[in-house]
Amino acid sequence: MAAYIFRRLLLVIPTLLGIMVVNFTLVQFVPGGPIEQIIAQVEGQGDVFAGFAGGETGAPDLGNDLGGIGAGDEKYAGSRGLPPEFIAELEKEFGFDKPPLERFLLMLGNYIRLDFGESYFRKIGVVDLVLEKMPVSITLGLWSTLIAYMVSIPLGIRKALRDGSRFDTWTSGAIIAAYSIPGFLFAILLLVLFAGGSYWQVFPLRGLTSDNFDQLSLWGKVVDYAWHITLPVLASTVASFATLTLLTKNSFLDEIKKHYVMTARAKGLSENRVLYGHVFRNAMLIVIAGFPAVFISVFFGGSLIIETIFSLDGLGRLGFEAAVARDYPVVFGTLFIFGLMGLVVGIISDLMYVLVDPRIDFEKREG
Repeated sequence: MAAYIFRRLLLVIPTLLGIMVVNFTLVQFVPGGPIEQIIAQVEGQGDVFAGFAGGETGAPDLGNDLGGIGAGDEKYAGSRGLPPEFIAELEKEFGFDKPPLERFLLMLGNYIRLDFGESYFRKIGVVDLVLEKMPVSITLGLWSTLIAYMVSIPLGIRKALRDGSRFDTWTSGAIIAAYSIPGFLFAILLLVLFAGGSYWQVFPLRGLTSDNFDQLSLWGKVVDYAWHITLPVLASTVASFATLTLLTKNSFLDEIKKHYVMTARAKGLSENRVLYGHVFRNAMLIVIAGFPAVFISVFFGGSLIIETIFSLDGLGRLGFEAAVARDYPVVFGTLFIFGLMGLVVGIISDLMYVLVDPRIDFEKREG
């Protein structure tokens, strides 16, 4: 098993390299860039994404440094009133005076040293920026995944044991209906019903904690945290119940019909011993195989809309705003970090296979 893990870790390097090459190449063909963002700000046209301009984001106020004299570089739209020296200075500051290949190799060299650079517009390191936004995404991803598994696995087992019953029919209808509702629509519905929209003011409208969080007792902090995350976590989790529940049910149904189950029952083993001592271990393999995808999708995929609706400042909004504002250090830094996390989670998934069923040997399978 150690040799298999070592080979998987070695594969992380070319996989990450391929991800970075593809995305860096695509970015070269995307219109606009950080220089265009600053030119638009200086020319008084506003920014493509206003949240990245000026004030709290740390974007420089360049309007007083120009004087509006001279002719700008023709390759930048709207730069005709800017001095060429200013355009050249911007290119040098952002590293665009170098050819793309050299920029890419410099970026990889910095990443090897775990230096992800600094945001163009926020004047803060990419790692510090990710760590600042991480609590929100961890809250949504971790709790949503745990709740989905804690509900879906027992429910799926119950549905398998009562296959075809009214309980099975009604629960299938309920989870499929929940799956069909878009996450953002369900989130808005929760706000309208329980966050003071039109009916009850039960939960807070925004934020992860209250303003007086630091002054609360330990138990008060726990309650306040749970109070704030209830609606966002519920909105993130509701769609994942259907897939996990039906996957668990079908896995159990397949295993229950196999000969070893009938043999175990014929030997006089109790039903619980048959289900949880034999069937559970085999049926859970396919469920565990989907764990990385469920976790990553909840952690990164659906967080943007949920974070926006509930006014949470997490990794989803960070990545979206960075892409819109062409904040390339944040875009590539987060892409590298998230890609690395996804690959590591995949290796952890294989280890969980072995933990659930020690009979699995990945080295023999590869041989």
